[in-house]
Amino acid sequence: MRPKPGDLLRIDGRASVQFAGDRALTFRVVSVPDRQTYPGWVWLTGYVLNRRGEATAKREIYVQLAGLRRAASAGAPGRSRIVRSRPGSGTQAKQLATAQPTARVGP
Repeated sequence: MRPKPGDLLRIDGRASVQFAGDRALTFRVVSVPDRQTYPGWVWLTGYVLNRRGEATAKREIYVQLAGLRRAASAGAPGRSRIVRSRPGSGTQAKQLATAQPTARVGP
C-alpha cells in the first residue's frame, strides 16, 4: 500500500521493529516526503492519535511499505486536534463544558 495524506494507519512491528509490541501506534498521515530511501521503505509525516482519535504528537517515521495496515477509525475523520495540557486550563474547561444555559422568564 502506498500511503497518502489523510490515511489512518496502524503502525506496528510489521512496519518497523521500533514499533513492535506495546510501541505500536495509530498514525494520521499528513504528508509523504519525496526522499530517497531504500526500496520498499518510505518516510511519513503525521500525527500519533490516542484512543479518542485526538492527535498527541507530530512525528516523522521511517517504515516498510509492506508492513503498513489501515487502522480502524479513531474518532471523526479530519477532526483530530493536538492535545496539550496548559496550566490552569483544566478547571475552566470543565466549568465551560458543564455550564447549563439559563432559561428566559417573561415576554
